Amino acid sequence: MTTESSSTPDVPESQSARHKMFRAILHRDTTPLAVLFAAAIVGTITGFVGVAFVHGVEAIRSWRGENLNSMVLSGWTLYLACFFVSAALAAVGYWLVKRFAPEAGGSGIPEIEGALEELRPVRWWRVIPVKFFGGMGTLGAGMVLGREGPIIQMGGNIGRMVCDLLKIKKNDAGHSLLAAGSAAGLTAAFNAPFAGILLILEEMRPQFRFTEISIKAVLVSVIMAAVVYRLLNGDRPVLDVGITGDAALDALWIYLIVGLIFGAVGVLFNKLVFTFQDIYLRIHRNRVSRFVLIGALLGGCCGVGTLYFSEAVGGGDGLIPHIMLGGFSLELLLIIFLLRMLTTVLCFSSGAPGGILAPVLAVGCVLGTALGLTASHLFPAYQLDVATFAVAGMGALFAASIRAPLTGILLVVEMTSNFQLILPLIVTCLGATLVAQLLGGQPIYSFILARTLAREAKKKAAPQEG
Repeated sequence: MTTESSSTPDVPESQSARHKMFRAILHRDTTPLAVLFAAAIVGTITGFVGVAFVHGVEAIRSWRGENLNSMVLSGWTLYLACFFVSAALAAVGYWLVKRFAPEAGGSGIPEIEGALEELRPVRWWRVIPVKFFGGMGTLGAGMVLGREGPIIQMGGNIGRMVCDLLKIKKNDAGHSLLAAGSAAGLTAAFNAPFAGILLILEEMRPQFRFTEISIKAVLVSVIMAAVVYRLLNGDRPVLDVGITGDAALDALWIYLIVGLIFGAVGVLFNKLVFTFQDIYLRIHRNRVSRFVLIGALLGGCCGVGTLYFSEAVGGGDGLIPHIMLGGFSLELLLIIFLLRMLTTVLCFSSGAPGGILAPVLAVGCVLGTALGLTASHLFPAYQLDVATFAVAGMGALFAASIRAPLTGILLVVEMTSNFQLILPLIVTCLGATLVAQLLGGQPIYSFILARTLAREAKKKAAPQEG
């Protein structure tokens, strides 16, 4: 009897506790769950869009290669055909940008950074199609541009699109999904999920709002983009260069010196980009006809370059494995380095819809190979593997130019699957970053955004002054 009497009062208390729990579940704020669900959709769509974009670019390049070669055409007709086909492809990209979405020009990453700070517009209904088809035109023409810029910007805009279509009202939801889509974009471009996450946490650190839900949204989006990429393309690294040798501990000082050299090169590279951006602005003066004409000339020259000296043009994803196979003399490597520096600056500074990361990695690979070849001759006792310097050079120039060393290290490791080179990469990227800072170099994306905002402010102030 005592036991029964003592247990009966517990029944209504347990029922009351369960009722409170169910009421709490029913009335809780479900917005975070909606954001994570939306992030999964963003990552999935970005994965498909990114893979489709890359395949579209490759299809155009393959068509050009099959129909514009010495087996089909000969003599001056071949060069004219290459010039005008590539010029037409590039002109389409430049015209779409200037006519419909000027913010789709260039890499797109500075625009994402500006949008995260609510300083730049996010017109996804314009940017996504313009960046997709415009980027296919410029990259398909053989211009020295990367796939990652268009895919990252499209991914960020897909994030805002999903937020708008699902009508998620939470204030930070648009911000979180914009960042999540950008991270998914880098993942879909290079099969590099860790680098996609670090792009947000390191490169976009000043603009990104660190909250529990925003970080989870980035992780969910990156996972879905990686799953889509690997389902469609397999799990092979983007740069199939094989596994290189390791770097001996007593030779790490050589990698540090290489990093110091890359720090100076990165500062010079960024200054050239900023200088040529100003030169192009003075030439075309924001006139559509001049802007498109410049793009057509650049595209046509790159098209001819694919016949005459293909190492100097193109995004660089095909050049890097070729360089790392060896067989290039030091003189030829230096020539390729100088030419690719020039063509990268000329193409990217013009405002073409395309990225700069892949061309930077290619330039870093070429110079790193040249420095590695020099070091192997100077210090034969270390038995240096030149290919390790090619990988280290990619990360070093990324660190010096973009000023995001952790992202550069993981990006290069994921793209090449050479995880054993993390230590020499850290040493090289550290040296590059330190020198770039000491020389007063500006991070390329942040400085481009600042220049864009300054031009917009000047444009708005001009009518008032008048």
